[in-house]
Amino acid sequence: MNVLRSEKIESAAIEAEPNHAAVSEVEAGIREFVRNDVSYLRRPMSANGSEPALDPNAEATVTNVNSLIQRVAGTSLAEIENLISELETLRDLLHAEGQRVQREISGYAQLSQAAMKSTRMIADNVAQWKRAADGLRNS
Repeated sequence: MNVLRSEKIESAAIEAEPNHAAVSEVEAGIREFVRNDVSYLRRPMSANGSEPALDPNAEATVTNVNSLIQRVAGTSLAEIENLISELETLRDLLHAEGQRVQREISGYAQLSQAAMKSTRMIADNVAQWKRAADGLRNS
């Protein structure tokens, strides 16, 4: 729409100017530039008609770009898989260490309870000996 409007304005300006040949030359140059600029939009279609047909150089370029993307993506995916594997290994290690620490704490708690029972028994025995010794002295 804008192109038609600008062409009407340009043609009106051309008619008003005395130097028609120079203006026509410039106008022809602009039209040729626009045609060349949008010519990629008018590429021939492929055999099935669904997409534009590519020339062999373009197809080779697309193939090269696709293989590059696959290599980069493959490397990234391999790194991600390695990281996942390492994280799973660390998770298993932390789980095993957590269980070991719980066993150690449980062992220390049992040892502490046994030590307290032994200390009470010793204290009770010492108290009995002290009473017996006090009873012998008093008699």
